[in-house]
Amino acid sequence: MNKAKKPDKMKQEDVNKAVDYWFVIAEHDYKTMIALFKSKRYSDSLFFGHIVLEKMLKGLTVKKTKEDAPYSHNLVRLNELAELNLSKEETDLLFEINEFNIRTRYPEDKLKFYKMCTKEYAKSYLNKIDNLYKKLCQKLKREKK
Repeated sequence: MNKAKKPDKMKQEDVNKAVDYWFVIAEHDYKTMIALFKSKRYSDSLFFGHIVLEKMLKGLTVKKTKEDAPYSHNLVRLNELAELNLSKEETDLLFEINEFNIRTRYPEDKLKFYKMCTKEYAKSYLNKIDNLYKKLCQKLKREKK
């Protein structure tokens, strides 16, 4: 029986480059998320909120595992791989935000999601995304010291 080969660990220099990459593009997408909200593209801003957290979590996963980030959009799974020990409330939030990725990709869900995304609904989630984004940024800063 052939066992799947475990991926090779990355050199620390490559880990640092990969982590920096994920955080730079997360920051760029964070600004896009805010701009989309300001332009009243609420469902799109929530989709980008998912992307922002996904990229932050991928950076922290690379930092923890010293392996390339997995090809996954599942925020809960990325949190597990990064071993962040987020609170139950934060983990539940990741589970909810996973839906923003799914609902914006498939035509049968897209229109329903668009109609659901009022300014108040989007603002409520963007505040939570913003808080978690900042917490993940702080976690990285503490680990770099």
